[in-house]
Amino acid sequence: MPSEFAAHWTLDPGVAFLNHGSFGATPRPVLEAQSEWRARMEREPVAFFARDLEPALDEARAGLGAFVGANPDDLAFVANATTAINIVARSLRLQPGDEVVVLDHAYGAARNTLADAAAEAGARLVTASLPFPGATPRAARETVLAKVTDRTRLVLLDHVTSSTALVLPVAEIVAELEARGIETLVDGAHAPGMIDLDVEAVGAAYYTGNAHKWLFAPKGSAFLHVRRDLQERVRPIVISHGATSPRTDRSRFRLEHDWTGTLDPTPWLSVPAAIEFGARLMPGGWDGIRARGHELALVARDLVCDAAGEPPSEPDDMIGAMAAVPLPLGTTDETPPASTYEDPVHAALLSAGLQVAVSQWPQRPDGAPWRRVLRVSTPPYVDRADLERLASALASLYTTV
Repeated sequence: MPSEFAAHWTLDPGVAFLNHGSFGATPRPVLEAQSEWRARMEREPVAFFARDLEPALDEARAGLGAFVGANPDDLAFVANATTAINIVARSLRLQPGDEVVVLDHAYGAARNTLADAAAEAGARLVTASLPFPGATPRAARETVLAKVTDRTRLVLLDHVTSSTALVLPVAEIVAELEARGIETLVDGAHAPGMIDLDVEAVGAAYYTGNAHKWLFAPKGSAFLHVRRDLQERVRPIVISHGATSPRTDRSRFRLEHDWTGTLDPTPWLSVPAAIEFGARLMPGGWDGIRARGHELALVARDLVCDAAGEPPSEPDDMIGAMAAVPLPLGTTDETPPASTYEDPVHAALLSAGLQVAVSQWPQRPDGAPWRRVLRVSTPPYVDRADLERLASALASLYTTV
């Protein structure tokens, strides 16, 4: 029997969708709100873009700011967190000899972006290795600080790591780095909606988050938050009319990032509908969603660990609404698959009606020992029965290996 909340989504009922973390899934009411915005746009495109869009974006940004704990004037809508990281990377003005620190848990696209910016400037990308299994909040802090030098210009921190689903103590680490005069970029791709987020309390120079994952907004909705004193140097990837606007009623940051050319802004304009949907979905609203997701993620971890014969990989306080478990070593004697979707374990689970993330760890092992990591997402449309199906399929799979 599906979750009582599953009817709000258009997902295939024949598949237990346990991989919300990859691309999200948008509920029907939010898709309907987006359709209304799109219809309004197409009824009179000139009036919409020339007159209506700016105040509509202001309203959407105000709702988002209230939800994530940020002044809306410090937010820019972007298509995704990767775009935001590219914007920051191109605005750093790195110099030869500078260093940029990233965790080995960093999302591949984020790492690639900073590696490219560093290489172009003659700077160096430094990797901090956080053990997994075995990560703790203290280890995360010490791992990052151990790699910081007087040449460090920027540290990229994951609020929730992608492959390993670890919630990191970013506010504590940011405070330590800021005290040393080091700027931080927090990749919060999974944070909005999954955890109780207060961007200004985190205190990073730059913070990006997706709205299309755990906030349930349409694909193509994300934000970049830039501290006020840094906004003058942060330019969008696409330079457009805002660069020479004579207006003085809005900041240059606002003018440049709010208009980078004609595009479909309906994912951004639908963010308030997504926030409202979550607030009404269950008792407790977003607090209820987060609590339920966390509780189910702990259940998922324990069921998968039992099925695979593995101990828990992380403490409870590093889990949000995703849990990751390394699978038994006996399955790693082949060449690492190029992606989740080419992995035979993923294929076997999908054939059993289970869509779940399977990745390699460490990432990009280059011939070194590696393990599969299975990551389970627990949004509202998932229930315990889905998790028990996964555990049963895993137990059967590893019994036959």
